[in-house]
Amino acid sequence: MRNSFNAIKIAPHPEEARSAVSKDARPFCRKWIVVTALCVAVVACDNMANQPKRLPFELPGSKIAEPHWPALPPAGTVARDGEPEPMPAPPLTLALLERGHERFEIACAPCHGRAGDGHGMIVERGFPAPPAFHIDRLRAAPVQHFYDVITHGYGAMFAYADRVVPRDRWAIAAYIRALQASGNAKLADVPAAKRQQFQ
Repeated sequence: MRNSFNAIKIAPHPEEARSAVSKDARPFCRKWIVVTALCVAVVACDNMANQPKRLPFELPGSKIAEPHWPALPPAGTVARDGEPEPMPAPPLTLALLERGHERFEIACAPCHGRAGDGHGMIVERGFPAPPAFHIDRLRAAPVQHFYDVITHGYGAMFAYADRVVPRDRWAIAAYIRALQASGNAKLADVPAAKRQQFQ
């Protein structure tokens, strides 16, 4: 009976078997991690600055022959990091003035006021008042001045180049001229047929 009991081998518990295997595999895993880390370190030590590449203003034919380098943007592409070539002033039309009035009400009137007197809603809430468009200095300024101020900003006013497209800048400048003319107009400047509307 004793011999039969001694001959029976009891299988280990699954958890014990798993821990025995994992203890045997630990030295191999450590060696594999060390070897992998060394391989990554060797590859990472390569000098990334000296890899083959094209420089932005490299002349064609110096390394790789390309007909157009730097590559030209596709037709119709709008640059987001720079101002496009300034467009000339469009002809003065009623449609341009109406567009300028609309854009002025949206972009300019909050600070400059709807009459261009410098008393907009933002000023009423504590923002520094801009000069009125009706002062002598701005009445004598060329139309280009208003286009440039919209584009680049002036004093406390930030640039509107990314908010107002060039054609609308000209439209706003034209409308500012109309505001200046109306703010300093006399009844004698009105055609005789329309004077009755103002009397």
